[in-house]
Amino acid sequence: MNVAVRKHKVKQEMRQLILDAAKTIFLEKGFHRTSLRNIAEQIDYSPGTIYLHFKDKDDIFHALHEEGFRKLLADFAPLSHVEDPMQRLIAMGHVYMDFALQNKDLYGLMFILDAPLKSDINKEKWEMGERTLDTLKQVLCECQYLGYFKDKDVDFLSFMIWSAMHGMCAIFYSGRFQAYDQIDNATLMKKGMEYFMSMIRKY
Repeated sequence: MNVAVRKHKVKQEMRQLILDAAKTIFLEKGFHRTSLRNIAEQIDYSPGTIYLHFKDKDDIFHALHEEGFRKLLADFAPLSHVEDPMQRLIAMGHVYMDFALQNKDLYGLMFILDAPLKSDINKEKWEMGERTLDTLKQVLCECQYLGYFKDKDVDFLSFMIWSAMHGMCAIFYSGRFQAYDQIDNATLMKKGMEYFMSMIRKY
């Protein structure tokens, strides 16, 4: 391993160390009560070290979002071989819920944690998030080509589907499944999603 490669590897490892620490602190304290000093203390480095990798706290939060969407997109990727777009849509629902179940902290940071969305960094293109939404819209367009969702606007349709899926995942995240304590979380979410999909197939 030459010097340049070694330096790049060390830089990437430090960047990931900062991101992992930030995720922990954000979830413990919330975005507004987290400071760069908190994150630096978590990894036993000075705040100055963080500035070598990130512009500010918003920059770190943005990077964590991108990391989460990149992972979700990677989970969707194997579904590209499913020829029937409706079956692919249903499979995407399962993958989305599995993502929330298996990456609870990351899901919470991506979709639950309250954080401002008005800093300069949010004027940039959130590429991974947009690509994830575009993946859903593309499948819906393919469904429409086969006769599903006639005369429905894809933007509104994708919002409805995402909102329904997120609602079930948010209830799981907040631990509000006690009313169904005879059913395990994964089964409850899976069946809820299947019932929802069976209804929208007739939409």
